[in-house]
Order: sequence, then C-alpha cells, then structure tokens
Amino acid sequence: MSKRAAAKHLIERYYHQLTEGCGNESCSNSWCASSVGFNRMDNNTAAVKALELYKVNAKLCDPHPSKKGSASAYLESSAHGNSACGHRKMNHKDVHSVRDNFKDLNYLTEEKVYEILDICGEKEDYSPLIRVIGRVFSSAEGLVQSFRRSKPHTKEELKSLQGKDEDKDEDEKEAAACSATAMEEDTPASSSSSRLGEGSSGENDVQKLAPDEVSVDIEAVRRVYDRLLSNEKIEAAFLNALVYLSPNVECDLTYHNVYSRDPNYLNLFVIVMENSNLHSPEYLEIALPQFCKAMSKLPLAAQAKLARLWSHYSAEQIRRMVETFQQLITYKVISNEFSSRNLVNDDDAVVAATKCLKIVYYANVLGGDLDMEHNEEEDEEPIPESSELTLQELLGEERRNKKGPRVDPLETELGIRTNDCRRPLIPFEEFVNEPLNEVLEMDKDYTFFKVETENKFSFMTCPFILNAVTKNLGLYYDNRIRMYSERRITVLYSLVQGQQLNPYLRLKVRRDHIIDDALVRLEMIAMENPADLKKQLYVEFEGEQGVDEGGVSKEFFQLVVEEIFNPDIGMFTYDERTKLFWFNPSSFENEGQYTLIGIVLGLAIYNNCILDVHFPMVVYRKLMGKKGTFRDLADANPVLYQSLKELLEYEGSVEEDMMITFQISQTDLFGNPLMYDLRENGDKIPVTNENRKEFVAQYAEYMLNKSVEKQFKAFRRGFHMVTNESPLKYLFRPEEIELLICGSRNLDFLALEETTEYDGGYNRDSRIIKEFWETLHSFGEEQKRLFLQFTTGTDRAPVGGLGKLKMIIAKNGPDTDRLPTSHTCFNVLLLPEYSSKEKLRERLLKAITYAKGFGML
Repeated sequence: MSKRAAAKHLIERYYHQLTEGCGNESCSNSWCASSVGFNRMDNNTAAVKALELYKVNAKLCDPHPSKKGSASAYLESSAHGNSACGHRKMNHKDVHSVRDNFKDLNYLTEEKVYEILDICGEKEDYSPLIRVIGRVFSSAEGLVQSFRRSKPHTKEELKSLQGKDEDKDEDEKEAAACSATAMEEDTPASSSSSRLGEGSSGENDVQKLAPDEVSVDIEAVRRVYDRLLSNEKIEAAFLNALVYLSPNVECDLTYHNVYSRDPNYLNLFVIVMENSNLHSPEYLEIALPQFCKAMSKLPLAAQAKLARLWSHYSAEQIRRMVETFQQLITYKVISNEFSSRNLVNDDDAVVAATKCLKIVYYANVLGGDLDMEHNEEEDEEPIPESSELTLQELLGEERRNKKGPRVDPLETELGIRTNDCRRPLIPFEEFVNEPLNEVLEMDKDYTFFKVETENKFSFMTCPFILNAVTKNLGLYYDNRIRMYSERRITVLYSLVQGQQLNPYLRLKVRRDHIIDDALVRLEMIAMENPADLKKQLYVEFEGEQGVDEGGVSKEFFQLVVEEIFNPDIGMFTYDERTKLFWFNPSSFENEGQYTLIGIVLGLAIYNNCILDVHFPMVVYRKLMGKKGTFRDLADANPVLYQSLKELLEYEGSVEEDMMITFQISQTDLFGNPLMYDLRENGDKIPVTNENRKEFVAQYAEYMLNKSVEKQFKAFRRGFHMVTNESPLKYLFRPEEIELLICGSRNLDFLALEETTEYDGGYNRDSRIIKEFWETLHSFGEEQKRLFLQFTTGTDRAPVGGLGKLKMIIAKNGPDTDRLPTSHTCFNVLLLPEYSSKEKLRERLLKAITYAKGFGML
C-alpha cells in the first residue's frame, strides 16, 4: 500500500472513530464517539478533526467486536475497482435449497423484500437476500423496475414525503406491504418484461406523471432501507452493488442517451439517494464518488425533475442529502494537497459532488417560501453603449456579455431564480463548503468561468458553495480585468483618432464643493460615454498632496455619502427608530440626482470601496429585480408593519370597529397631509374582514414601490450603468450585496491583531506593539471606528471581517512628539516608538480624532 493510500486509510479510521465510535461502551479514548462524555460533532467537523488527529498521530481504538464487519465491506468494494461499460453479473455458483427460489428475481418490491427477509430470519442465513440485493442494486435495469407504484402520487402523498420515516409504526408498514402486493398483482407483466429504452411502457408511465413525480414508491423505499440498513452484512451488499452500478450508469448517460428513451431511469437515482448511509466513511473512497460522477451526467431535464421531486421533501431530508455531498467534498479536500499546480477544479469527485449539490440547492429553493410574482420592470430604455463600440469591433474587441448577465441553465429550466425564494427549506449558508473555499485558486477559477470550456470546471458556476469572501475575490478579478480592458481600448482609441489619452476615470474635486464637482462631472460622463465609468477611479482633492492608490477614493466616497444622505438635502428620509434611510417620495431633486447616487453605489462596488450607507434590505432586493411586499415593511417601516399585521389578525369587525377606507394619508417635506387612493374612489370603499388582505398588499405596494417609483428607477439605472456587465447578480444574494456595499458591522479587533504584519524593526513581541494593542482594545466603540477610519479610510470591516484587512504597523523613528500617520491606500500605520504607554494613547487619540485631509498645503 502506497504512503498516500495508507494515510487515507488512517484518516478514514479516525473519522469512523469520531462519528460512530469503536463500539466499546467503556472506552476511555477522548477522541472516540463511544467514550463517556464525548461531544457529538457534525460530519464536516469530524472530517476536519480526523485530519488533525492523523497529523498528530493520535490514539486509534481497535474496533470492538460489535463494530466489526463494515471494514471488510469496504475492502471488498475497493477490490472491485472501476468497471467498464456493460452489465456485469455476480457469481451464483453456490446457490442451494431456498436460494433457488430467488435466483430469477430481477427486480424488487417492498413485499418481496420482506418475504425474503422473513425466510432468511427463520434460517438465520441472510446470504439469499444479500445476493438478491447485490443482483438488483448493481443492475440499472433491475433498479429502475423496482419499487414501482401503481398510480401517481396524490397531493396528500406528496406532503407525506416530508414526514419522518422513523415515526412510522409496524401497522403502517404492514399496510404498505399490502399495497405493494396489490401493485405487483396489477402490473406484473409490464414490470418484468420492460427493457430499458425498449417498448412504450416507460413513455406511457411518464405521460401520466406530473413534472415533480416519478414512478417509484419513495415511501416503500424508505421503509425497506429502515429495515435492512440495521444489518451490517446487508449494508455491505448495498455498498458493493453501488460500486458495480455507477460506472455502467455513467456510460449509459454519457453515450447511450438512456434517459430520453426511458425517463423512468431517474428512479435509480431516487432510490440510491434514499440510502441514509451514503455519507459514511465506507462510501467516501469509491462508491459515492463514482455515483456522483454518474449523477452529474444527467441531462438538464432530468436534473430539473429531480429538483422538483426533492422540493417536496422535508428540511431534514434535504439536509441529509446536502451533508452527503458536502461530506464527500470535504473528505476529498482534506485528504489531498491542492495548490496552484494541483487544482481542486481538476478533482473529478469534488466537481461531480458540487454538480449534484446544485440539484439539491434548487430543490431547497423550490421547496421554500416563494414569491414569483412581484418582479421589478426592466429599464424602459437600455443602458447606453460606449461610443467606442465601433472601434472595438474594428479592433476585434466585442463587448462582453452582450446577451445580458449569465443565468444558470438549471435555473432557466426550472423557471425560478434564487431571489424568488424568501425563505428556503434550510439556510443557504449550509451549502457553503469552507474547506473548499480555503484551497480554491480564485484567479484560475475566474479564468475558467470566463472562458467557459467544457474540460475545465469553475466553482463560480455554483456560487452557492462559495462564501462571500471568495465571491468578492471573483468579482474583484472581474472588475480589474474590465478596468484593464477599458484602459487598453482607450490607448488604442487615442492612437487611431489622435485624441488625448485618458485611461482613468479622473475626478478632481474641491473638499467644500464635493457634491457639485463630483456629480456634475459624473453626469457629463454618464451622458457622453458611460463606458468611462468602468475605468479605474482616480480622485484628486484640489490643493492637497494625496496620490490616489485607493485611500483618497475611500475618503471621497465617505464625504459624498455624508452629503447625499444629509436629511437637510431632502433626497432621503431618515427613520430615527430603525436608523435607516428611504427615498423621499416628495423630494424636489430631479431624477438625474438619484441616477448619480446609483452611479456612486456602483462605483464603490466596482472600485472595492465600502460605503457607510444604511438602507433596509428591500432596497437591495429591488436592485436585484424583486418588488417590495408586505413582509419587507418589517425592517423598512416596523411600526406600519405591526399596525397592518394587527389589522390582519383582528378578530372583530374591521369595518365597524376601525372605520378605515382604501384612502391613505402621507405627509410631505413640510408636514402637509397628502391623500392617496389605493383603489379608485378609495375614500368610499371601507376596509372589511373580506378585503383587508388586499388593503394591506396595496398599502405595502404603494409605500415600497409606487410612491418612490421615479426615484428608485433613476437610482437603479445609475447603479446598472456601472454593474450591468458584472457577474454581480449571478454571484450574490441581496444580503450579500449589502455586505459588499456596506461592509461588516461586526468589528473584531482580536482578529485584526492576529493578521496584522509589522515592518521597520517592529515585531509582535515589541514593547510598543504590545502597548499599542492594549490601548486599542481599551478604546470605546466610537474610538475604534475612528482608528479604522484613520488607518484604512473607512470605519467598516471588509467582507469577511477585520481578519481580512491585512494591516501593517511600521516603525516611524524613535520617541518624538509627532503624531502617528497612515497610508490609507495600503492600510499602513506609521507609529513612532513612544517612550510610554500614556504618551502613545494621547498621541494616537489626537491623530484619529483630528484626521481630515491628505497633507494639506
């Protein structure tokens, strides 16, 4: 056995020990699940811990006699290796007596399984059942014909799929067995004579089925697994059969187009995925990776059907499938040393499991709380193209993403978007695989994403598995490449037409007239050549020395936001209770001003700057194409939300007790009342118990959409001028967009201390450095924000928290009365070696309190 194989085997044993234990109830090994007081951990945590235990050569328990048997199953399965295309039959030379009764059994029903189980139980010999399972579960044809139901699921049966099987009692099992008998008596011929891809039985079955139905009796399959998986020898038969089955299924789907000839082929995947032991260590090495490869070859229509079917499952069942695929990905990641030369993108098992996870992801979306109706209308006039387009075509440069933003094919097939889901069955965060994110080479992955070659997989096509930090890095690469492209085009344009070279988006502003200068300049650019907005931003404050390597831009954005969101200007209203801004429906500003604010927001994302803006989440949902609804009022206007909620729940007579109509009142800037009819002649239509739902929906529609329609459309248009060609919508959900724009509100200075680097003679153990961190940790919340502002140009943490900031503290000479200084572009703090902690605190507080400007002249 090679060194790597031996390592994998040991890691697997550690994992088995952490998840299932050695079986010895008096075990004293603290890293064994059988020991007293052991804290149970989820599968992903156990996989990571198993690798750690392997590295330190921790104690391994010997399997207790009660646990032996599973390891032999694994060895037996691994000995088979990969099989070629074509059906392989198992050896049955030793079939005697009772076994002869089942040697011609090529498919299974629930009743037949129980019959064989009873016979085996009487003789205390389970080999006939093991052989039948091996034969049927290793044959695609046999498995497809097994556990058929006689009629399509009713709505009640689909709902029952969400129930917990372990709660079923024996009476239900007997009733199910009876129904299976009836099914077998009704349709014996069609079940036994049908061949894959031949005849019309498969097609006829499918014509009777709804898009979210299959012809397999899922409840029966679950009951069978419950009975059989408790027996270790029988469990090994499922494992070995799956090793035989998967390569043949992969062949069928890749070369024989079997699903289009018989859509019942999908039954095979439904049956196998009901095996609750798929994530156990025995499956992780060979069986599950091979099965995932086969499943990833399913055509788009089959994947969509699986997603629709699984969307009826309960949250616990969805979570089990997610954990199965996540477990395989984590196992493969920690047992291999991935790097820029050995990319995780080239690991077939990880890629296949991620593709399978995508099907479960969309099932999770479909099964959640959906809002398919309230969609924002597209912009009436398209975003103007660059005047350089003709030249680009002459130079062979085609505008990227001319067809619009990328859309996932499975999303299109299902007719749903992630943003349509208000609340999924299980949280989206459970689909993120952190170990994968740690080894993913994002520069390479982004290249594969843009090139879209069939032989290179990009995890950006499955953004649900990536965390916000990784996706933000992908967006950063996209923005930078776009900037370089615009710069190259500008240079070529200047050479051809002899115009002045201007490769950057330059803004020269006066600090005391920042809004006038910046917005007028941006308005001119937006009208003349919107493509210039996609150039790298370069800000210069008039009369100051600062060179913009990022820090000047940060302060520019902060000052612009402070001015724009000043309630005295009247473009936005501010709610003291929620600390949130909202569009002012009676603002005197024209639409162009809101367009410019949208441009500023887009530029902040495009230039990787964080803004101190405070919008309710509904603004980001609207930017992603969804209208505001009643439930969005919960954070946008909680007082109104609570009032309308009480109206909906009121048990008395709404008309007699409340005496309200379909006419509502709002106040303008000067406090004058403005009346608005939610329906025609609304003042004459009373709100009743019957029409109160309509009243609430219309009220929310007015408050969040109609009253600010002009302002928001202009704002969105400006935002899209900068981001229309970006993968922003494809990669991020609304809550992640807020994180991109606003940064994290959680300031963990301990994480910042851990990741800070030192230069100029300082190190982590220097006296001044220890005193510095003690001083900083003693600051109040506001002082800490001022320090961040002083050092980095913003008082918010980036996506992923302060640990991602990479601050540098450099020595700036011996003890002196000079204040600390900073290079905000590079997050560098220049700190003199002050003689005492008190002097350090006094000098630092003065520096961060009066920090404005860049070397004023």
